[in-house]
Amino acid sequence: MPDITFITNGGKVISAPEDSNLLRISLREKGGIPFKCGGGLCGTCKCLVEEGRENTDAVKKKEEKLLSAEELEQGYRLACQTFLKGDVKVSWEETPKDGTAGARQVQPKAEA
Repeated sequence: MPDITFITNGGKVISAPEDSNLLRISLREKGGIPFKCGGGLCGTCKCLVEEGRENTDAVKKKEEKLLSAEELEQGYRLACQTFLKGDVKVSWEETPKDGTAGARQVQPKAEA
């Protein structure tokens, strides 16, 4: 079973079945990845796969709409769209506790 390390959540480590969805595991095991829609529309669950990118599935069209090519190249993914094949370590921006969580919502990239 793959190990998921939630770096931003104090390095919490969870074991999950292969082909698990990163956001669902985070929700079930209190991993801490922020979320709103859970469907690849808002970008709130944007996280950085710091280690183990090779252990994630292919980038989805929804991710290509919300994340720039540079972000994808750096290892950013939407947790709601990411399925795991092996060990990963992920981090994310902490959501402000003052109620301005919507301010960090990812906007779709501009069409050329």
